[in-house]
Amino acid sequence: MKKLIPLVIILVAILGLAYYIAPKLPQQTDVRPLGEFYLQNSYFGDYSAKSPEVVTSILWDYRGVDTLFETAVFFLAIIGSLTLFRLNKRQEKAAKQKTEEFTGGLTIVVKSVTKIIVVMILAVSASIALHGHLTPGGGFQGGSALAVAPLLIIAAYSKYTLEENGLDKTRALILRSIGLLGIALVALVPLLSGGFIMQNQPVFPAEINGQLIGGSLIYYNFFEFLAVGAGFTAVFLLLAIPESIFKRFLRGDVDE
Repeated sequence: MKKLIPLVIILVAILGLAYYIAPKLPQQTDVRPLGEFYLQNSYFGDYSAKSPEVVTSILWDYRGVDTLFETAVFFLAIIGSLTLFRLNKRQEKAAKQKTEEFTGGLTIVVKSVTKIIVVMILAVSASIALHGHLTPGGGFQGGSALAVAPLLIIAAYSKYTLEENGLDKTRALILRSIGLLGIALVALVPLLSGGFIMQNQPVFPAEINGQLIGGSLIYYNFFEFLAVGAGFTAVFLLLAIPESIFKRFLRGDVDE
């Protein structure tokens, strides 16, 4: 209890200062020159990202390539992980067979709750990705949230449940490849009309049937959502292979 007293004093002091000082601070009502520059060249300009959210517009115009390379680093890490755990066809088949130690997963209560949570995760992750041009978020964040769903299923049921329902490592890698190919195509499409690689406006329509889509942003978000979610899922499936199976592979019990 004594250890909490300094923490409480600090918390009360911070709240008190915030309460008394915050109202007395001058409020910024005018846009500063640097802000005007970014708004005119990124938010209102003819070549802006056409995102109704100014932060997204500025981020896309001034840090888009940086974000692209950050994403590339992530996918290189995924590829490296998959390479370390690479299995041949016979080993893949052996890894999908249930071991004697497998007991069927966790309790029925945990499994029932997992079903509900997984549905919620799918809905929220898709919303994060598809509204990335309107609100904070995007394809990377949505895909990361999406990957939590298969991870929960592996923990509550087993990796065999995912594989029996059609989501094995091979299909996850196919989905990831579709996502990466989609990102590359969206980046190259502007070249066909004499534009620049990754150019947004005026190549891609800013609206479809009156709905704001932010030009190419929604396509990038969707494909990255797919690539990140599937990439994580492939790694999770590999890491979920029981240790006893890997030991059999190392002993050479499964022919290569």
